[in-house]
Amino acid sequence: MGFVDLLDQIGGFGRFQWLHVTLISLPGLLMASQNLLNNFVAGMPAHHCTPSVTERQLLRVFIPLDASGTSLDKCRRYVTPQWHQLLMNSTAPPADLTSAVETEACLDGWTFDQSEFDSTIVTEVILSWSYLQLAILGSCTALSPSYAIFCTLRFLSGMSVSGIILNSVSLKVEWIPTSSRTLVGTLSSFFFTFGQMILAGLGFWLRDWRKLQVAVCLPYFLFSFYSWWLTESARWLVLNRRSEEALKSIQQVARINGKKDVNITLEVLHSHMNKEIVASKSSYSAYDLLRTGGMRRISVCLVAVWFSTSFAYYGLAMDLQKFGVNVYLMQIIFGAVDIPAKLLALLMLTFLGRRVTQAACLFLSALVIFINIFVPTDMQTLRTTLACLGKGFTSSSFTCVYLYTGELYPTVVRQTGMGFVSTMARIGSMAAPAVLILDEVIPALPSIVYGGAAVIAGVFACFLPETRDIPLPDTIEDVEDRWYAGASSLLAAH
Repeated sequence: MGFVDLLDQIGGFGRFQWLHVTLISLPGLLMASQNLLNNFVAGMPAHHCTPSVTERQLLRVFIPLDASGTSLDKCRRYVTPQWHQLLMNSTAPPADLTSAVETEACLDGWTFDQSEFDSTIVTEVILSWSYLQLAILGSCTALSPSYAIFCTLRFLSGMSVSGIILNSVSLKVEWIPTSSRTLVGTLSSFFFTFGQMILAGLGFWLRDWRKLQVAVCLPYFLFSFYSWWLTESARWLVLNRRSEEALKSIQQVARINGKKDVNITLEVLHSHMNKEIVASKSSYSAYDLLRTGGMRRISVCLVAVWFSTSFAYYGLAMDLQKFGVNVYLMQIIFGAVDIPAKLLALLMLTFLGRRVTQAACLFLSALVIFINIFVPTDMQTLRTTLACLGKGFTSSSFTCVYLYTGELYPTVVRQTGMGFVSTMARIGSMAAPAVLILDEVIPALPSIVYGGAAVIAGVFACFLPETRDIPLPDTIEDVEDRWYAGASSLLAAH
């Protein structure tokens, strides 16, 4: 008997679980905004040097433009005015004439196109900080007086995001019966999907990066307010020698699920959670993630999967302007593609298991990224379609690895493990934009790096144990005995 049997006695997946999962998942609607906000607050509007006159009809006299009226070089202007351009019948100067005319750097700053963004941190790095003292770092970012402080606050906000993800995944999975974990894990990830489309709508509506920053952060005051009423994990409470509080939590869940006649006492709780009580007498640290052979193998494989999934995901998702499509429309498309991708992930997780799904999503994302290398740049529609497919597969990989990680790490180190691999994911997301610089050396190089990382992670995923329809492990001994028989003898010295 274990905690899973106790969950069945107090209602299995009942009203409490629906309410619990919904309240924990709701912040995911704006979590996508936190992760992908730079597509809008740091969007690069089309721009050109500011001429000494502002009339649109005189622009060609001062700025080299192509036939569509786009600046040929966003950071150059003519040294001497080309007045003859006003007399030419052609809407654009001949290429050889443009290249032969001497130009200079922008001495008077730039003029930005405001048709897509009213204001971004590219157009303004000086803020007016005055109107509101906000309780969370994300909202404070809107008041940053310099770009350096903006980056610092975004970095600290990212730490908060990691904490939210870490705790919500652990808290969510521990109250869910084994049979419902796949469905709940996949459906709750749709909050993030819809959040991507909400971000596109907010970005299109507000256009100003400060307003957008505040709009996606203020709701976290509400989330913070109601989070005080969320029920703590009974497993975690027992492991931390707080059995009385765990009993109250279980009794509360039973009442909400309509199981008032179920009599759960401290003795009943201890009889179901004897392993957790024994484990509570030991202390655990990050070292335990690598101390035994089984835990070491799991941790190394998960690091590869988390890093590469995040690396490829944000490499595709944080450079929407390169696709030549309206950035707001592209954000909606990139969000919408997650819907069929995650439904496919749900079917695969249910019928094929975690390991096959995780490896397949990574290999397929790599395949699509590699195919895109050979598509000519003028076939923009096909390249965008393939990019959407790649992003869909990496999104499916994220859906799987969140669920998979929570099922692989035992309760005694689950939050520590989630924090460890989540940190690797953050490193991957930070490295992803830097790799884009490689296209100045070889245009295909970023795609080769992204795809190669996904292939390597797919190979590592093949070495993870299967967890479908298996109760959550509570102790390190559970992990070693269940998946790596014989290794548990190494724990005797602990």
